[in-house]
Amino acid sequence: MERPYEKLIRYCKINTMSDDTVPTSPTTDRQFDLARLLERELREIGLQDVYLSDACVVYGKLPATAGLEHLPAIGFLAHVDTVPDFSGENVQPRVIEDYDGKDIPLPRGGRTICVSDFPHLPSMKGKTVVTASGDTLLGADDKAGVAELVSLCERLVSSGEPHGPVCVAFTPDEEVGLGVSRFDLARFGAEFAYTLDGSRAGEVIYENFNAASATVTVRGKNVHPGSAKDVMRNASLVAMEFNAMLPAGDTPARTEGYEGFFHLMQMSGDIELATLSYIVRDHDLQKLHYRVETLRHAEKCLNERYGEGTVTVEVKDGYRNMAEKIRKRMEVVDAALRGTEQAGVTPIVVPIRGGTDGAVLTEMGLPCPNLGTGCYGFHGPYEHAVAEEMEKCVEICAQILRQFLPKNG
Repeated sequence: MERPYEKLIRYCKINTMSDDTVPTSPTTDRQFDLARLLERELREIGLQDVYLSDACVVYGKLPATAGLEHLPAIGFLAHVDTVPDFSGENVQPRVIEDYDGKDIPLPRGGRTICVSDFPHLPSMKGKTVVTASGDTLLGADDKAGVAELVSLCERLVSSGEPHGPVCVAFTPDEEVGLGVSRFDLARFGAEFAYTLDGSRAGEVIYENFNAASATVTVRGKNVHPGSAKDVMRNASLVAMEFNAMLPAGDTPARTEGYEGFFHLMQMSGDIELATLSYIVRDHDLQKLHYRVETLRHAEKCLNERYGEGTVTVEVKDGYRNMAEKIRKRMEVVDAALRGTEQAGVTPIVVPIRGGTDGAVLTEMGLPCPNLGTGCYGFHGPYEHAVAEEMEKCVEICAQILRQFLPKNG
């Protein structure tokens, strides 16, 4: 049987980059390339009700073992897309067997996966590590989760392990926040679920950021610089002034844990017009509201200084922290913790400094914590996967299912 990391290598070679400039899902047709392959593979494994929707979501069901039909239907999800801001085209995975635990030079781009940046690397000595070539990402986020979920289905069918109803789904566009915008909860059919979209094997995540995004538009006035005094209004300079009004320490590079931030994602402009694009994050919803008000206050101050309409801030709400609703269904988290321990892995309960499809699904009424995938360095050329950890992630999922057997039998 193909190992999970071998599936990852196959899947990573399929370009599935999403597109954050397209407002509706699926944002790219190329995501269907992997979705169609997964649809076929689920059918070949023997899942029932396999269906690929026009929203690029693959659904499938594994019926319960005879006599266990009364058990809760448990779902597992992973997303097929990769980030739009680093190349996922022509990915060439590299397999390092019996890894020596030291820095990993990448053959292209002059980059190195350094122990100083990724201090877990020495603990991976002797294991099998998969990287990309240095000029693309690997795509382990979240094709590792995809590979593990397919491997889980293969295991359950071939081994005859007893289990209740299992529901699986592969979604598009998670990386641009649209992954479950057209998700059919009724077709999925799960009572609760888990996303396989984390990092270290053993992660059990049920807290995530509250999210918002903001677009700041600055309108200037352009005149000849020789006669510009008290007339010219340079939009780019005003945009820089806007950013300087935000707390300098509240950026991703200077925060950790439960600390929120303003993240300037993109800026462009000239004298007439400038734009700034931010994502705004905080685990505490009230603090997120305060951050949005900080943006509004900067808008107000600059309009008072330079004239009404100079600065316009448009805010769009994103996902919410799943913890508020998950805490009402902590048995879902407890099962993941017990399953992780029984797989021989110490559970790692951490707040995620981001979001997942699970956060949105939880808001929609489907409790959905997030599990690790055995991969690191997401969203760039330093991404890497550990084969043995990926296999542990499959084992963790199987053990979670066992938690719901009668008398845990």
